[in-house]
Amino acid sequence: MKRLVLTIVFFMLCCHVLFAKQIVKEFSFGDARKDQAVISLKQIQSYTDAMGYGFDFSTEQNVRIDLKNNSLFSDKPFYFSVKVPEGNYKITITYHGISDKPYHSTVRSESRRLHIENQQVLPKQSLEKSFIVHIKDPKIGSDGIVGLKKPREQQKLDWDDKLTLEFQQTNCISNLRIESINSIPTIFLAGNSTVVNQEDEPWASWGQMIPRFFDTGVAIANHAESGLALSSFLSSRRLAKILSIAKPGDYLLIEFGHNDQKEKGENAGAYKGYSERLRYFVREFRAKGGIPVILTSTARRSFDEQGHLRQTLGDFPAAARKVARELQVPLIDLNKKTSIFYEALGVEGSKRAFVHYPAHTFPNQENALADNTHFNPYGAYEIAKMVLVGIEENQLSLAKHIVDFQGFNPHHPNDFKTWYWPPSLINSVIKPDGN
Repeated sequence: MKRLVLTIVFFMLCCHVLFAKQIVKEFSFGDARKDQAVISLKQIQSYTDAMGYGFDFSTEQNVRIDLKNNSLFSDKPFYFSVKVPEGNYKITITYHGISDKPYHSTVRSESRRLHIENQQVLPKQSLEKSFIVHIKDPKIGSDGIVGLKKPREQQKLDWDDKLTLEFQQTNCISNLRIESINSIPTIFLAGNSTVVNQEDEPWASWGQMIPRFFDTGVAIANHAESGLALSSFLSSRRLAKILSIAKPGDYLLIEFGHNDQKEKGENAGAYKGYSERLRYFVREFRAKGGIPVILTSTARRSFDEQGHLRQTLGDFPAAARKVARELQVPLIDLNKKTSIFYEALGVEGSKRAFVHYPAHTFPNQENALADNTHFNPYGAYEIAKMVLVGIEENQLSLAKHIVDFQGFNPHHPNDFKTWYWPPSLINSVIKPDGN
């Protein structure tokens, strides 16, 4: 009887995946398509909820539609949004080469998740690029909801009811296709401000950089948030949210420790509440048929007078390693890798990986910024590579989906001067929670 029930449940799940209504929204720019399923945009359309698509955040003025070449053109930043429900979406952009010279495009989604990086498009040639974007909402089943931080999280693009694409550098685009995709595994990220999709310049985290290095065979769902510990991730029902949508074969990358240090009470501490909760995360995700991965916390930038890095996280990295060994969970030792990275850059050079900027570097920035916990885009990008190395070292099946990656050695970081990040239009001088 039990076997029959399980068989029925499995069949129903398969039917749900196979027959779930696919969402396809395709836009052509300037071209009057005969296919009625394709939306042809011959003029600039500002986003409205009623229309459900359009150029967003007052960047319409940065775009023009070339009716002669049937393409959208811009050499300034702009946003394009489309209203879609929660799920994984494959985005396909068809670039159109302009006649006189090559150009380069960068594309990010939602709260500054990197997908296409400085992509060159050659003259008179077309180029098609695809990537996956995960869209989430705070609903849990029929009656639950994630406890978002007010008001900051409620205003984030990651939590609204639309898919937003941010285009940087130069873009000449003939077609944009958005289609739901249900069959691929999802990598869920659980963590704090070192993992979250930071929405505002100049802050950044490795969780928003890592999508750039995966093909369309996997989705990244970042549920991290600034200021969270394992306990507050649980109490705000974020793990419950992940478990409500996770499926067998999905992954959960867990990185905590910074804010767990601040907990009080008799069960506080690396080998007490922190370790117990790590075990709980692992057990619950395994019960869904998923694969948990534990990451030790990124180190803080703290050097002594002799120029040696101080370890400020106490027993928390060691406790994470112990739980991983005990439960036979893959471990990515970010604490060790980031420590090597900072020391390789040196006392002054390591500031290049963090939010250290003189006054007036960014709009409305009256004072200098000096944050030794949170990364800037360069630092976050380098740490994302450390996570990729960890995936390969553990021989996880995810490694087959990694693209454009030639390895990384934290002893020999990439040169800050050779890396380019076109800044987003949204910036803030307010430090993320959890500093």
